[in-house]
Amino acid sequence: MTNGAVPKASAVRVTVPRLGLSSRGGDRLLAGAATALVIVFCLLPMLRLLMEAVLPSADGSLPLESLNSRSVFRAGTNTLVSSFASTVISTLLGGGFALLIGLTDIRRKSLLTLLCLLPLLIPSQITALAWIKMLDVGTPARAVIDVVFGTESNHPLYGGGGVSFVMGLEHAPLIFLAIAAACRALPCDLVEAARAAGASHRRVLFTIILPLLKPALLAGGALAFVSAIGNFGVPALLGIPGRFSVLTTLIYQRLNGFGPSVLGETAALGLILALLAAIGLIWQRWVIRRAPALRTGGPTGPILPLGTARPFIELAAWLLLLLLTVVPLAALVGAALIPALGVPLTFETVTLENFIYVLTQYQPTQRAFLNSTLLSAGAAIVTAALGLVLAYYGELRRWAWMRALDAVADAPYAVPGIVLAIAEILVFLKPLPLLGVSLYGTAWILLVAYVARFLTLALRPLAAAMKQMDPTMEEAARLAGASGPRRLFSIILPGLRASIMSGALLVFLTAFNELTVSALLWSRGHETLGVMVFSLQSEGAAGAAAAVASITVVVTLAVAGIATLFARRLPKGTLPWMP
Repeated sequence: MTNGAVPKASAVRVTVPRLGLSSRGGDRLLAGAATALVIVFCLLPMLRLLMEAVLPSADGSLPLESLNSRSVFRAGTNTLVSSFASTVISTLLGGGFALLIGLTDIRRKSLLTLLCLLPLLIPSQITALAWIKMLDVGTPARAVIDVVFGTESNHPLYGGGGVSFVMGLEHAPLIFLAIAAACRALPCDLVEAARAAGASHRRVLFTIILPLLKPALLAGGALAFVSAIGNFGVPALLGIPGRFSVLTTLIYQRLNGFGPSVLGETAALGLILALLAAIGLIWQRWVIRRAPALRTGGPTGPILPLGTARPFIELAAWLLLLLLTVVPLAALVGAALIPALGVPLTFETVTLENFIYVLTQYQPTQRAFLNSTLLSAGAAIVTAALGLVLAYYGELRRWAWMRALDAVADAPYAVPGIVLAIAEILVFLKPLPLLGVSLYGTAWILLVAYVARFLTLALRPLAAAMKQMDPTMEEAARLAGASGPRRLFSIILPGLRASIMSGALLVFLTAFNELTVSALLWSRGHETLGVMVFSLQSEGAAGAAAAVASITVVVTLAVAGIATLFARRLPKGTLPWMP
């Protein structure tokens, strides 16, 4: 009996295992490297923060015991009150404009939407500085405020009221996005039935539309509340001069004044902030999960026509938006063009001295521009590469442990930035094992913190795009014997270039003006732009601070414009200002 028709066992043992081992080896190497980075950059700092906050210190005391003080109680109360007040302001402004643009026949909706979302593109410290300049001594707006409220001795925004107001303006786009998305998904058959029954516009709004929009309103409000809890730029510029302390500024002042010796106490404060943020995020997800699914019925016209009142409502909307968004930025630029505080801006007084000074003469600002550019570009490149690997193995290959890392990558972005900064200090203050080098006091700790903080911004568009990819080409390459890394870089990567570029630009845009994390991690020679704006304003160099802020606004808007060019090639909702 001949065996010519039977494959040789030795051939099977040589060929199949060789291809399988090569593929598994490449996959494990690439996925293992990504896993190690996520654990070290994202998970380890969070665990170290928790340990520092709850475990006894060297003298046997518990860090949580330090929370039982009057200053902590006052800061915590101020945090909750200002966050709640700012959320109310955000809800009124963001929700009101979302209803106006989403439900009525108001004209120029695209431009109005752009103005509503403009605060998303401006960092908090620059927003606060712009409002400071708008209401500074000698400005027309300050003259009106002084006459009406009699605030000649103090800046009207210094204190809790100013903090709540400016944070409310800054976080209003979060409410706007949530309500606008829900408006596009309203079941218009109910609206049409109510119209046919003779219901007035007022009754349609209050009995049908608003109840359906309630989950979106609550979810957006929770996100605005969490953002306010972790905000540092606005309370730092408006609260510290007005002696209005919140938890973020209290942490900054304690660490800035006492250094690493109070790390345990600040870790406990950070844990409180993280818990408050977690409660808000859990509430948001619970509301979203329980919200009824809305399905668009396709209205042929506006749900709530404005009728003869449309010109007056349009005028009021434009004036309010210009006052709240454009005028403060114009005041910021104007403050940079005058030689000193209180000098009126005229053709005779206008000068470029502040811009020349910060760009060519003052070395810290020159270093800050270079440092912020390099750190932001480095963070964009690393997060794009790391996000690509996580999205590939988590979404396309469906590896369970890589999908778990996706949730881990979200944690540093979900907690307040100042909490992440404390966690990074705890991990990288001591010399690294084997290397014997500490990252604390170097630019590397800023880069690590930026990667951890903004990884999710690069990961989200890549994960969304990966879900929409046709897996047949990748599967064909696998059957042909190509390893996982080769399939990723030869087949998957070319189809995701737009998502990679957009995510990287979004990371660059956010990190370029970052302050909340950098405030605790920067050191001499490693200044960043966010830190310089805060420092110059605190030191009394108002013109220089305005010049730096004006330049960064121009760069921010330019980068945002570049990212917008890719918007049509990206999954919907990738860019927050493109709903």
